[in-house]
Formats: sequence, C-alpha cells, structure tokens
Amino acid sequence: MTAPAGPQLIRAMNEQLLLDHIRSAEKISRAELARRTGLSKPTVSLALTNLERAGLVRASGVRTGTPGPNAVLYEVRPEAGYVLALDVGSEYVRGAICDFAGAVRVRDTQHTRAKSRRGRIGELGKLAEQLCSDLGVRLTDITRTVLGSPGVYDPRRDALSLAGALEGWDHPHLLTELRGVFGSSLMIENDVDAAALAEQTHGHGREVASFAFVSIGTGIGLGLVLDGRLRRGVHGAAGEIAYLPLEGAEVDQDDVRRRGGLEAAASAAGIVAAARRVGLGRAASARQVFEAAAHGDQRAQAVVAAEAVLIARAICSIVAITDPDLVVLGGGIGQADGLVDAVRAELDRIAPVPTELRVSALGSESVVDGCLASGLDQAWTALTSRA
Repeated sequence: MTAPAGPQLIRAMNEQLLLDHIRSAEKISRAELARRTGLSKPTVSLALTNLERAGLVRASGVRTGTPGPNAVLYEVRPEAGYVLALDVGSEYVRGAICDFAGAVRVRDTQHTRAKSRRGRIGELGKLAEQLCSDLGVRLTDITRTVLGSPGVYDPRRDALSLAGALEGWDHPHLLTELRGVFGSSLMIENDVDAAALAEQTHGHGREVASFAFVSIGTGIGLGLVLDGRLRRGVHGAAGEIAYLPLEGAEVDQDDVRRRGGLEAAASAAGIVAAARRVGLGRAASARQVFEAAAHGDQRAQAVVAAEAVLIARAICSIVAITDPDLVVLGGGIGQADGLVDAVRAELDRIAPVPTELRVSALGSESVVDGCLASGLDQAWTALTSRA
C-alpha cells in the first residue's frame, strides 16, 4: 500500500503546479490561479508567499478595469536562473544567455580559428566568459549550459560519437574537459535537433504537432518532432540521415564510410565534387554552383537537379516512416534559392502521400535558440524541484 503524501510533499506539489501555470501564462492573478488549478484561495496565497521567498516569482503590476478590486499579477522572476547556449561549428562559435523568463539578455558570434579539440574548448570558454561579463553575472551563476554540437550524444554511455565534422571532437576525454570548463550542468544537444527545437518554438513548427526539420549544409541531419516531442532515439542517433545509402557509384567510398552516403553525395562538399566531375573546376563552394545554375550554366543546373533528387528521396524515406504534418528545409543549402521547388516537384512524384514542404525562415542563430529552449526546460525542472 502506498503511504499518503505528507503536508510538505503536498505543499511542494502545489507550488510546482502554480509555477507551471505562472510560466505558461506569463502574468496571472491569484484568483485566476485558483480557478485554473482548483486550489483554494488560501492555499494559492500560501504557495505564492513561499515561491516569492524562494525568489522564483514576483508581483508585477495590477490588472485594472475589471469588476472588483484591482488584481495583483504574478510572473516568473527573470533573475531566478540563467541558461547559457553555445553552438560550435567549423567556421563560427555562437552563444547567448537567456533569463528564467525566457528573455535573451546577450548574444554574440565569433569566427573560430581553432583546429584542435582543446582550441575549440578554449574558444567556447572565452565566449561564455565574455557573455557572462556583458550580462554582469559569473559563469558559476549559470543554471544550465547547453552545447549544440555535431555528432550523437549517447546518455547511456555519456559519450559523443559521429562528430567527424570537427577534428578530434569525438575524443574520449572531450566531455570531461568540457565539464571542467562549464561544470556539471552542461548538456549536449545535437545541433540539428537544437535547430528543430528552435523551429518548434519560433518557426513553422509552432503550427503543427509533428514535423521533420531537414538540415542540408556542410553536414546533413534530421530533427524529428512527433506529437510535440523531439525524438532522439535510444542511442541519441534518431535523425542521422547522413547515413542513408543514397550515394552514387561516383562518390568517394572512403568519404561514404567516414560521413555516410547521403552526406558524402549531397552536402556542400558533395555538391562541389559533383560540379568538378562535370567540368566546373572553378567551383569552390556550393554557393558558387547554385549561382552558376541561376545564371543559366547547364552543367551547374544538372548538379542542382541531381541534388534535389537526392534530398527528395531522403525526405520520401522520412515521410514513408513517420508521415509528419510538415517538412522544413534548413541549412545553407536547404535554404538556397530554387532548391525547394525542385525538391517539391520530385517529392510530389515519389512520395506515398502529399507532403507540405517549407523553407525555414530562421537564420544562423537557430541552433543557439534551440539550445536556449531545451536548457530553459531543464533549468525550470531543476529550480522547481529545488524550490
């Protein structure tokens, strides 16, 4: 038989219930909290007093113009905690800090010069210290740090793998070294998963319960949100569509083994390699290939058309398995002019069901913004349980 909950546990449950409602409402009165939770007004008043003493909520103005006395409104106290989000890439490191109410306080982007694991960790640490200094807090004041990174984080093994886009980033000592800088609150979030969370919070994903975010750039990945939840898989590898075996025979097989068939063929490097095979020897980037196609170069147009077919086949595989409401294309190539129309035409031909396809309107900060959203949820859980 389960023992009945004691008074202390009941008080804690009431306080957490109120916190959840205050957070979702942003500003709310005692009477509204009582109506929404079913708790008595004296119970709500006691819980609010305890939450104010804990520094988690505060009174924030009054509501006027309604029958009866003016109602005091309560909101989450922004300074109750901070979330630090970092994005590590091959060209840039980006970061931001938001408060417990979700407002972004500071943000910065820096070119990376590091070529080694320790160099990148050093750059991330300096960026974090600069952001904290700009906000006027210490790194030790951060409630939760979230690092958006290439690769697969397996929580069961506490290990990062398949991070070949960054040299040395799958070293067995990486997480220990990162925690030495950022502490035990550090979380690792796959960068494409983080971008999908940003799409869910700020982009097209707000409109639907299930969507697939497909990122095509220097790497290729999938963030899958089903029934409102990001799906990571047992080993954290859900969405590693780079390994779909969709490459052609002309692709370097060593590259296929290193980074996966789809990524070897359809990433930025794959597009450049394909352009050079058809005689576009001066093409130094995928952007130049797309620009040449837009200016009428038939060889470049053929490369872009082949890229669209590869991406459409990958999306068809996703649709056939998950049947999402929407597919969103992101990344430097996924957002390139003209690609979505070519992908849509091929997808209409091969997909088992009609599929809505959109280009993400979010920019280069999407990984950071997704890390903030993920970290804020974790920080909320940590602070409410502590309260």
